Amino acid sequence: MPVDDKLVSKEYEPKELERKWYDWWQDRGLFHAEVDETKEPFSIVIPPPNVTGSLHMGHALNNTLQDIVCRYKRMKGFNVLWIPGTDHAGIATQNVVERELAKKGIDRKDMTREAFLEKVWEWKSEYGGRIISQLKRLGASCDWDRERFTMDEGLSKAVRAVFVRLYKEGLIYKGKYIINWCPRCHTALSDLEVEHATERGKLYYVAYPFVEEDGFLVVATTRPETILGDVAIAVHPDDSNNAKYIGKKVRVPIVDRIVPVIEDQMVDPSFGTGMVKITPAHDPNDFLVGQRHELEPIQVINADGFMNENAGRYKGMNRFDAREAIVRDIEAAGLLVKIEEYEHAVGHCYRCNTILEPYLSEQWFVRTEPLAKRAIEVVNEGKIRWIPERWVNTYYQWMENIRDWCISRQLWWGHRIPAWTCLDCHHITVSEIDPVECENCGSRAIVQDEDVLDTWFSSALWPFSTMGWPEQTPELTYFYPTSLLVTGFDIIFFWVARMIMMGLKFMDDVPFKDVYIHALVRDEKGQKMSKSKGNVIDPVDIINQYGADSLRFTLSSLTVQGRDIFLSTQKIESCRHFMNKIWNAARFALMNLSDFDGSRAMEFDDSLRLHDRWIVMRVNQVTKEVTDLIEGYFFGEASKILYDFVWGELCDWYIEMSKPALKGDEGGTRKIASQKVLHYVFKKVLLLLHPFIPFITEELWHSFGFSQMSIEEEPWPGAEEMFDDTTNKSLEKNIFVLQETIRSIRNLRAEANLTPQVVVPHLTINPTDQSVLEVLAENEDIIRLMSKVGEISFESRRPGGSLVSVLPWCNVYLIVGDIIGISSELERLRKEKEGLLLEEQKSLSKLSNESFLQKAPQEVVEKEQNRLKKVRERMKRIDDNIASLERSSEEADGR
Repeated sequence: MPVDDKLVSKEYEPKELERKWYDWWQDRGLFHAEVDETKEPFSIVIPPPNVTGSLHMGHALNNTLQDIVCRYKRMKGFNVLWIPGTDHAGIATQNVVERELAKKGIDRKDMTREAFLEKVWEWKSEYGGRIISQLKRLGASCDWDRERFTMDEGLSKAVRAVFVRLYKEGLIYKGKYIINWCPRCHTALSDLEVEHATERGKLYYVAYPFVEEDGFLVVATTRPETILGDVAIAVHPDDSNNAKYIGKKVRVPIVDRIVPVIEDQMVDPSFGTGMVKITPAHDPNDFLVGQRHELEPIQVINADGFMNENAGRYKGMNRFDAREAIVRDIEAAGLLVKIEEYEHAVGHCYRCNTILEPYLSEQWFVRTEPLAKRAIEVVNEGKIRWIPERWVNTYYQWMENIRDWCISRQLWWGHRIPAWTCLDCHHITVSEIDPVECENCGSRAIVQDEDVLDTWFSSALWPFSTMGWPEQTPELTYFYPTSLLVTGFDIIFFWVARMIMMGLKFMDDVPFKDVYIHALVRDEKGQKMSKSKGNVIDPVDIINQYGADSLRFTLSSLTVQGRDIFLSTQKIESCRHFMNKIWNAARFALMNLSDFDGSRAMEFDDSLRLHDRWIVMRVNQVTKEVTDLIEGYFFGEASKILYDFVWGELCDWYIEMSKPALKGDEGGTRKIASQKVLHYVFKKVLLLLHPFIPFITEELWHSFGFSQMSIEEEPWPGAEEMFDDTTNKSLEKNIFVLQETIRSIRNLRAEANLTPQVVVPHLTINPTDQSVLEVLAENEDIIRLMSKVGEISFESRRPGGSLVSVLPWCNVYLIVGDIIGISSELERLRKEKEGLLLEEQKSLSKLSNESFLQKAPQEVVEKEQNRLKKVRERMKRIDDNIASLERSSEEADGR
């Protein structure tokens, strides 16, 4: 049926267009997937954003890349399931709600647990869907019918089932251990939730007097407040300077506690004096030393960061005030040897930025080493592919040095630990269903553990819990393991590794086959985006201003494996121009296809000219290249090929070359032939672009009238072999000759400062062989059209008053003597040559300098060599043009 050019407005306005098509997609259920054994499955689970969050550039990048793959796979005929959802984000959500309550003068501590959780659920109901709506605005084609939340009923059931099974196998246990503790949030944090920042501090050198002889040992510490909990001094057994002190006893300053000097491999002889104080209750390494040497820990700092009763007269002081007081008292006692400035990494809470306290606490742990062993093996065996591959080393490094995972958090919001302690016999009952009595003694006096599970515990089950586990659902059988995970490198430890361990443990299979690790989105200077720096680019603002397609294409085009993205609004604006280019090209095509019967098949006969055959060949080459690149997750490279093809080859060359035929200047047969080509190429181009820019392509797909269905329901285009290799090579060679010849004429026009409106009456081309002459002669009308010249003659004589461009296959003479003033042009060329001579001297000076050649990087030297080459080539052309113009001037004077 004929296309309707009225369907495309003059201006591309994305806002209404995007809303219209997303609603249409959802109404048609295009993103919903059901089990279908006749199709090959392709499944992805979304990295669940925090329910507290709003869309940031990391989300925008991550979900754009997932969406590109999902849309591509649907078009390839796969049954695509993309499961969306959000994470309850325990500590983050609790902090947000606490702050909201504080604005109303309400303190959580004055509320019951049930009342507080009711407020959290109210907050989640009101604000929890914010990021989901923003993902829809981005164009994410998730199966929203299957949206999950890490605390919904099904996932909660899965969490309990996993906890109970691991506990019964001895892989979950409760015990005392040094954990990272936030005194402000009052909860434990895993090692991975600690943000380390380098800070300037002090290193205090403190004397510990010997008990049985004169003298003292000197120990360096950054935390004098923990001296009150010292139970030993340790030295490395191979330390030649300090090993002689092993077995002696010393007095701990301030408290006068007598402690032994012990040996332990943990000690770094190069730190401080080579001797370290051992404080098992306040340092993770010291805790392990204490266990090895059966030393009783002494806790002197409470959970709130204040000194406790074991701190004596310092009780009630906060840890930092106590530090200052203890240093003063040690100095007064004559035991402070010296203080040095010291730069070291200090752990902070990733949520509130409070300095953390290593804290001896009873917590729940997962014994990870048995789980990690198999998780390492499956990656070794190639059952999970990492893209880029280098990230597998990061995975191994962590997994091979894994520590038990502290999974309990002292919060109210989260999955409450399903463990009940009997007040009579102290037995712990762990159960998937709330018990009414102790399983050991039958007493009903049982209380549930107050703590909740680490947020990452439920996230670790995400690939199978979202599909209905622990029930063996049809979705699990059909869609698990998932096909691809797209995520950032910063959660390889938090999430990816734990999903692998849990997937293997409970599904007996890997959770995904491919892991694509994308890079960070930084600002244009390469800095990490942060509110404090004021360099954050808000994706929602960008969508409002430029449209979702512009943002998506910017992010995809900047995505190169293993390289961070440097983003700027200028780059987004450039992609917005690309959308305009596509839009305007489509409008041109539609206006010229209004009388075209779209059912006409593409035929290759004598009615097609060089540029027609070339663009058909190229769109099929591009189809193959883009297909291969998407399959390999080379998003940036695929985007660049599409950009260059659409803007450069289709718009700047083919459309311009086809205008006379489309207007009917070449006759009716040629008009139909050009319409066929335009119709054929645009159909393929829209299909290829759709995964990257779905909104604009859907709009144009229907404007062209290609079908009534969504473009996404169309098959991905095949790379048709239209011509044999010999023909392809011939087309490539001939179009290159034609394009470069036109480009050289345009360059000559630019050199002569001719505006596009000026038509140069005469052009002479001197081809070097017959085949080139035939190509240029057959396309003389194209050359005249695109070069704005009147007549073209093919001869060897150089005409007077001409500027010359020397190409490998011909010399081009643009006759400008009658258009521009020869004397003023000669003056301009001579002045330009003077500047080039100075540039030549600068390059020669550098390249003759041995120091530069030896010290400068090779690429810098090569760049300078190329610059010199180009300067000399330009000077040669100027000399030729000066000679030609001088000859013309002399001939004119002779007349």
